[in-house]
Amino acid sequence: MTMKLRSFFYALAAGVVMLLLLAGGGWFWVSAHSPLTLLQEQEVKTPTAAIFVPKQAPAMISLLVNPDRLAALRQVVVPPQKRRRAIAEFKQLENSLLANLGLDYQRDIQPWIDDELTLAVTSLDVDRNPENAAQPGYLLVFTTNDPEAAQEQVYSRLAITDPADLVVESYQGVNLIYQSSNPPGKKLAKDTDSRPIPDTLTSAIVGDRFVLYANHPKVLRNAINTVQVADLSLAENLDYQHLLQSLTEPRIGLSVVNLPALAAWISNQPIPNRESFEASKSLAIALSLTRQGLLAQTAIPRSKSSPEPITPVLSQPVDALQYIPTQSALAIAGVNLNQFWEQLSTRLEGDESLSSVIDQGIARLESQWGIQLPEEIFSWVQGDYALSLFQRSDQPNPDWIFVTQTANNDRAIDAIDHLDLVAKQQGLNVGELPFGDRTTTAWTKLVTAKALKNRQDGLLSLQAQVRGVHTTVGDYEVFATSIEAMDAALNGVKDSLVQNPDFQNAIAALPARNDGYFYLNWLESQPLIERQLPILRVVELIGQPLFDHLRSLTITSYGVNQDVQQSQLFFQWVDRSSG
Repeated sequence: MTMKLRSFFYALAAGVVMLLLLAGGGWFWVSAHSPLTLLQEQEVKTPTAAIFVPKQAPAMISLLVNPDRLAALRQVVVPPQKRRRAIAEFKQLENSLLANLGLDYQRDIQPWIDDELTLAVTSLDVDRNPENAAQPGYLLVFTTNDPEAAQEQVYSRLAITDPADLVVESYQGVNLIYQSSNPPGKKLAKDTDSRPIPDTLTSAIVGDRFVLYANHPKVLRNAINTVQVADLSLAENLDYQHLLQSLTEPRIGLSVVNLPALAAWISNQPIPNRESFEASKSLAIALSLTRQGLLAQTAIPRSKSSPEPITPVLSQPVDALQYIPTQSALAIAGVNLNQFWEQLSTRLEGDESLSSVIDQGIARLESQWGIQLPEEIFSWVQGDYALSLFQRSDQPNPDWIFVTQTANNDRAIDAIDHLDLVAKQQGLNVGELPFGDRTTTAWTKLVTAKALKNRQDGLLSLQAQVRGVHTTVGDYEVFATSIEAMDAALNGVKDSLVQNPDFQNAIAALPARNDGYFYLNWLESQPLIERQLPILRVVELIGQPLFDHLRSLTITSYGVNQDVQQSQLFFQWVDRSSG
């Protein structure tokens, strides 16, 4: 039962997100005049279930619309020949969410569910006992429009398992319903044991509005205490309220994450102390439907040392993107990389879990390229820039393309000369190489290779292997890790990412004034990411309908207002179903 419950709550967390994402998966089939009420009726809603969630909870995610409306919406937005596939996708999702509990959505949930579903990780250790293994507490809250039907379902489904072990415990005027964890003749772990306490599916009906499920009676007792002492709840927390005020877009979903706690949970690090849970290190995400996909508006508190608002610096995509090929798997573009790095470093101070992830990524690139990125690259990139991960069909590893504005930058020439010197110090040959109608500087290394002649081993030969190349184009310096990548960058002016309709649609959903873009082309990057992150295959298996329809992910930030860093993410969709 323990593993089934744990699988259920893990799957449910992914499933709530997938319900939101699947609903957006076919908007491009809909005309501007389609009378789709769900799109028109999106409001700035707040999860009412937040009254049960403690303010130090690691994470909460809420679906603020009835799942049936999302399913019906999906049927409307796809062409008739593809509706059977759409129905199957929702059935697949329902099965992955409820099968481990023996529940059927249409029979056990649909008759009474209203318009909100909230899942929270309320604590990282239910019993807070360092002597035994940590067991997170999971809380699931439904709103209901038929409390009598909900109550009948709660009793009947639990009683079917083993009626003799059914426990009804009255706590603070609320009946907790669960299977006994200590039937005769069975010895289970206690709080003083070194073993984790067992999962025990527990249910309760609170008033005539809420149906609660948890993985242990302790979790529901804490939830009821949280309601009765308002200062304990997330709903009454000032930081939470402040974050929600900054999320102004209409929404059908909302998530709030306590970053230090969530990082500790994911990485199996020591559980933070209680004070760190209540620090203003949170992330709030509001999810909205658009006609092309799903939009996520995010808010993160910043240090209050700079009370003045920070306005975005760009009003259009940077010109450096004209050298980024349209088939790039990943592209990052912005202005003043040095300032961005300084702001990021300041933001990460005191956050060891997140800073370690960034540091590890930087260290890998530095080891691969033999340079110190902050000192030898970031420090002099003050104009606009673009970075591309360029996937090639003739080799497994991708190439990098980096473009930066050097005009009116006195430090740029010296910095580029320094990079040539570093290449020489690494044993590379630095020289000019003709390339079309221009001359480039190439970093090469002589390597030996065997030539085959008349089907017999030939003599050893020397070949110049290109490790990097750079050239000046107008106001920009273009760097690439291969001749092929440089050719794609220079030809990108004719077929650049910034001119690609998919990219234009992706950024059209985001604020025009922003600080730059992070663009992930899922269709191009999927094989590469799967090789680098094998765990993604497991995630894809759970969320197959999501990944089947994902075209790209685009992220941008657009300034600081009232001490809150604001960003948006856009999931763009393509329908690849066969009908």
